[in-house]
Amino acid sequence: GSDSRPCPLSSALGCPTAQSLHAPWGAPGPGAVFRADQRSGPRQLLTLYNPTGTALRFRVLCTAPAKYTVFDAEGYVKPQSCIDIVIRHVAPIPSHYDVQDRFRIELSEEGAEGRVVGRKDITSVLRAPAYPLELQGQPDPAPHPGPPAGTPPPTTRHFQEHPRQQLATSSFLLFLLTGIVSVAFLLLPLQDELGSQLPQVLHVSLGQKLVAAYVLGLLTMVFLRT
Repeated sequence: GSDSRPCPLSSALGCPTAQSLHAPWGAPGPGAVFRADQRSGPRQLLTLYNPTGTALRFRVLCTAPAKYTVFDAEGYVKPQSCIDIVIRHVAPIPSHYDVQDRFRIELSEEGAEGRVVGRKDITSVLRAPAYPLELQGQPDPAPHPGPPAGTPPPTTRHFQEHPRQQLATSSFLLFLLTGIVSVAFLLLPLQDELGSQLPQVLHVSLGQKLVAAYVLGLLTMVFLRT
Protein backbone atom coordinates (compact mmCIF):
# COMPACT_ATOMS: atom_id res chain seq x y z
CA GLY A 1 0.00 0.00 0.00
CA SER A 2 1.13 3.56 -0.51
CA ASP A 3 0.95 6.61 1.71
CA SER A 4 -1.10 9.72 0.92
CA ARG A 5 0.94 12.83 1.57
CA PRO A 6 2.03 15.96 -0.31
CA CYS A 7 4.74 15.89 -2.92
CA PRO A 8 8.24 15.70 -1.31
CA LEU A 9 10.07 19.01 -1.56
CA SER A 10 12.86 18.36 -4.02
CA SER A 11 14.75 20.31 -6.63
CA ALA A 12 16.59 17.27 -7.89
CA LEU A 13 15.01 17.64 -11.31
CA GLY A 14 17.27 20.50 -12.27
CA CYS A 15 19.62 18.00 -13.90
CA PRO A 16 19.27 16.98 -17.58
CA THR A 17 16.42 14.64 -18.46
CA ALA A 18 17.29 11.17 -17.27
CA GLN A 19 17.11 8.29 -19.69
CA SER A 20 15.19 5.11 -19.00
CA LEU A 21 17.18 2.25 -17.55
CA HIS A 22 15.18 -0.17 -19.72
CA ALA A 23 13.42 -1.65 -16.69
CA PRO A 24 10.07 -3.32 -17.47
CA TRP A 25 7.85 -0.63 -16.04
CA GLY A 26 5.15 1.61 -17.41
CA ALA A 27 4.19 5.21 -16.75
CA PRO A 28 1.96 7.88 -18.27
CA GLY A 29 2.67 9.79 -21.45
CA PRO A 30 5.33 12.48 -21.87
CA GLY A 31 3.22 15.43 -20.74
CA ALA A 32 0.35 16.51 -18.47
CA VAL A 33 -1.82 19.51 -19.33
CA PHE A 34 -3.71 21.24 -16.51
CA ARG A 35 -6.70 23.48 -17.26
CA ALA A 36 -7.32 26.49 -15.04
CA ASP A 37 -11.06 26.31 -15.79
CA GLN A 38 -11.60 22.73 -14.57
CA ARG A 39 -14.65 22.71 -12.29
CA SER A 40 -13.04 20.43 -9.72
CA GLY A 41 -9.72 22.29 -9.91
CA PRO A 42 -6.77 21.68 -12.23
CA ARG A 43 -5.79 18.04 -11.74
CA GLN A 44 -4.45 15.04 -13.63
CA LEU A 45 -4.61 11.31 -12.99
CA LEU A 46 -1.43 9.36 -13.76
CA THR A 47 -1.33 5.56 -13.70
CA LEU A 48 1.90 3.76 -12.79
CA TYR A 49 2.27 0.13 -13.89
CA ASN A 50 4.47 -2.61 -12.46
CA PRO A 51 4.56 -5.60 -14.82
CA THR A 52 7.38 -7.30 -12.89
CA GLY A 53 7.07 -10.16 -10.42
CA THR A 54 8.34 -8.18 -7.41
CA ALA A 55 7.05 -5.13 -5.57
CA LEU A 56 8.71 -1.83 -6.49
CA ARG A 57 9.02 1.37 -4.50
CA PHE A 58 8.12 4.62 -6.26
CA ARG A 59 8.67 8.32 -5.63
CA VAL A 60 7.26 11.38 -7.39
CA LEU A 61 9.56 14.43 -7.47
CA CYS A 62 8.75 17.88 -8.81
CA THR A 63 10.65 20.97 -9.97
CA ALA A 64 7.96 23.26 -8.47
CA PRO A 65 6.60 21.49 -5.38
CA ALA A 66 4.87 24.63 -4.06
CA LYS A 67 2.53 24.67 -7.08
CA TYR A 68 1.34 21.05 -6.85
CA THR A 69 -0.08 18.53 -4.43
CA VAL A 70 0.59 14.88 -5.22
CA PHE A 71 -1.49 12.24 -3.49
CA ASP A 72 0.34 8.93 -3.07
CA ALA A 73 3.66 10.60 -3.84
CA GLU A 74 5.60 7.71 -2.28
CA GLY A 75 4.77 4.07 -1.81
CA TYR A 76 4.92 0.63 -3.34
CA VAL A 77 3.44 -0.91 -6.45
CA LYS A 78 2.53 -4.56 -6.05
CA PRO A 79 3.71 -7.11 -8.62
CA GLN A 80 1.63 -7.29 -11.80
CA SER A 81 -0.53 -4.33 -10.73
CA CYS A 82 -0.84 -0.57 -11.05
CA ILE A 83 -1.54 2.48 -8.91
CA ASP A 84 -3.21 5.81 -9.68
CA ILE A 85 -1.42 9.02 -8.73
CA VAL A 86 -3.49 12.21 -8.51
CA ILE A 87 -1.63 15.46 -9.18
CA ARG A 88 -3.42 18.72 -8.40
CA HIS A 89 -2.30 22.23 -9.34
CA VAL A 90 -2.87 24.39 -6.25
CA ALA A 91 -1.78 27.76 -7.71
CA PRO A 92 -3.75 28.32 -10.96
CA ILE A 93 -2.93 32.03 -11.27
CA PRO A 94 -2.21 33.96 -14.50
CA SER A 95 1.52 34.22 -13.79
CA HIS A 96 1.73 30.40 -13.92
CA TYR A 97 -0.05 30.03 -17.27
CA ASP A 98 2.04 28.26 -19.94
CA VAL A 99 4.96 27.77 -17.53
CA GLN A 100 6.46 24.31 -18.02
CA ASP A 101 7.30 22.27 -14.92
CA ARG A 102 8.62 18.76 -14.64
CA PHE A 103 7.80 15.67 -12.59
CA ARG A 104 10.04 12.65 -12.20
CA ILE A 105 8.66 9.22 -11.34
CA GLU A 106 11.40 7.03 -9.89
CA LEU A 107 11.15 3.27 -9.32
CA SER A 108 13.50 1.32 -7.10
CA GLU A 109 13.81 -2.05 -5.44
CA GLU A 110 12.38 -2.60 -1.97
CA GLY A 111 14.46 -1.60 1.03
CA ALA A 112 16.09 1.57 2.31
CA GLU A 113 19.03 1.24 -0.11
CA GLY A 114 16.99 -0.13 -2.99
CA ARG A 115 18.60 0.11 -6.41
CA VAL A 116 16.89 2.46 -8.85
CA VAL A 117 15.51 0.36 -11.68
CA GLY A 118 13.79 3.05 -13.73
CA ARG A 119 12.80 6.68 -13.90
CA LYS A 120 10.69 8.81 -16.18
CA ASP A 121 10.31 12.56 -16.57
CA ILE A 122 6.92 14.11 -17.31
CA THR A 123 6.43 17.73 -18.31
CA SER A 124 3.40 19.66 -17.08
CA VAL A 125 1.87 22.97 -18.10
CA LEU A 126 -1.09 25.04 -16.89
CA ARG A 127 -3.35 26.41 -19.61
CA ALA A 128 -5.40 29.59 -19.23
CA PRO A 129 -9.21 29.39 -19.06
CA ALA A 130 -11.03 29.28 -22.37
CA TYR A 131 -13.29 32.16 -21.25
CA PRO A 132 -11.29 34.17 -18.71
CA LEU A 133 -13.71 37.09 -18.42
CA GLU A 134 -16.64 34.86 -17.58
CA LEU A 135 -14.77 32.48 -15.29
CA GLN A 136 -12.86 35.10 -13.32
CA GLY A 137 -15.89 37.34 -12.87
CA GLN A 138 -14.33 40.37 -14.56
CA PRO A 139 -16.70 43.11 -15.76
CA ASP A 140 -17.49 43.67 -19.39
CA PRO A 141 -14.75 45.93 -20.83
CA ALA A 142 -17.35 47.93 -22.80
CA PRO A 143 -20.57 48.07 -20.75
CA HIS A 144 -23.64 49.37 -22.49
CA PRO A 145 -25.23 52.51 -21.03
CA GLY A 146 -28.34 51.72 -19.02
CA PRO A 147 -31.17 53.69 -17.46
CA PRO A 148 -30.51 55.96 -14.47
CA ALA A 149 -30.03 54.44 -11.04
CA GLY A 150 -33.27 53.57 -9.30
CA THR A 151 -35.12 53.01 -12.59
CA PRO A 152 -35.16 49.27 -13.32
CA PRO A 153 -35.51 48.23 -16.95
CA PRO A 154 -39.04 47.38 -18.11
CA THR A 155 -38.05 43.72 -18.61
CA THR A 156 -36.83 43.40 -15.03
CA ARG A 157 -39.95 45.07 -13.69
CA HIS A 158 -42.14 42.74 -15.74
CA PHE A 159 -40.47 39.59 -14.40
CA GLN A 160 -40.63 40.88 -10.83
CA GLU A 161 -44.30 41.86 -10.86
CA HIS A 162 -45.76 39.06 -12.98
CA PRO A 163 -44.93 36.18 -10.56
CA ARG A 164 -46.41 38.16 -7.66
CA GLN A 165 -49.68 38.64 -9.52
CA GLN A 166 -49.80 34.96 -10.42
CA LEU A 167 -49.10 33.96 -6.82
CA ALA A 168 -51.84 36.24 -5.46
CA THR A 169 -54.37 34.92 -7.99
CA SER A 170 -53.45 31.29 -7.27
CA SER A 171 -53.72 31.81 -3.51
CA PHE A 172 -57.13 33.47 -3.83
CA LEU A 173 -58.47 30.64 -5.98
CA LEU A 174 -57.12 28.05 -3.55
CA PHE A 175 -58.72 29.79 -0.56
CA LEU A 176 -62.00 30.18 -2.43
CA LEU A 177 -62.10 26.51 -3.42
CA THR A 178 -61.27 25.41 0.12
CA GLY A 179 -64.03 27.63 1.50
CA ILE A 180 -66.60 26.21 -0.92
CA VAL A 181 -65.66 22.64 0.03
CA SER A 182 -65.88 23.48 3.75
CA VAL A 183 -69.34 25.05 3.36
CA ALA A 184 -70.50 22.02 1.35
CA PHE A 185 -69.36 19.69 4.14
CA LEU A 186 -71.30 21.74 6.68
CA LEU A 187 -74.48 21.53 4.56
CA LEU A 188 -74.31 17.75 4.07
CA PRO A 189 -76.38 15.57 6.45
CA LEU A 190 -74.83 13.49 9.21
CA GLN A 191 -74.32 9.76 8.76
CA ASP A 192 -77.02 8.81 11.28
CA GLU A 193 -79.51 11.46 10.12
CA LEU A 194 -82.82 10.04 8.90
CA GLY A 195 -85.18 11.37 6.27
CA SER A 196 -82.47 12.78 4.00
CA GLN A 197 -83.02 12.44 0.26
CA LEU A 198 -79.27 12.41 -0.45
CA PRO A 199 -77.53 9.05 -0.98
CA GLN A 200 -75.66 7.54 1.96
CA VAL A 201 -72.24 8.24 0.39
CA LEU A 202 -72.89 11.98 0.78
CA HIS A 203 -73.54 11.69 4.52
CA VAL A 204 -70.59 12.90 6.59
CA SER A 205 -69.49 12.27 10.14
CA LEU A 206 -69.52 14.78 12.98
CA GLY A 207 -65.72 14.87 12.96
CA GLN A 208 -65.64 15.85 9.30
CA LYS A 209 -68.07 18.69 9.98
CA LEU A 210 -65.92 19.92 12.87
CA VAL A 211 -62.83 19.94 10.62
CA ALA A 212 -64.74 21.81 7.91
CA ALA A 213 -65.92 24.40 10.45
CA TYR A 214 -62.35 24.84 11.74
CA VAL A 215 -60.96 25.33 8.23
CA LEU A 216 -63.71 27.80 7.39
CA GLY A 217 -62.87 29.78 10.50
CA LEU A 218 -59.19 29.94 9.53
CA LEU A 219 -60.09 31.17 6.05
CA THR A 220 -62.32 33.85 7.55
CA MET A 221 -59.41 35.10 9.69
CA VAL A 222 -57.14 35.21 6.64
CA PHE A 223 -59.64 37.24 4.63
CA LEU A 224 -60.21 39.65 7.54
CA ARG A 225 -56.46 40.28 7.92
CA THR A 226 -55.98 40.96 4.23
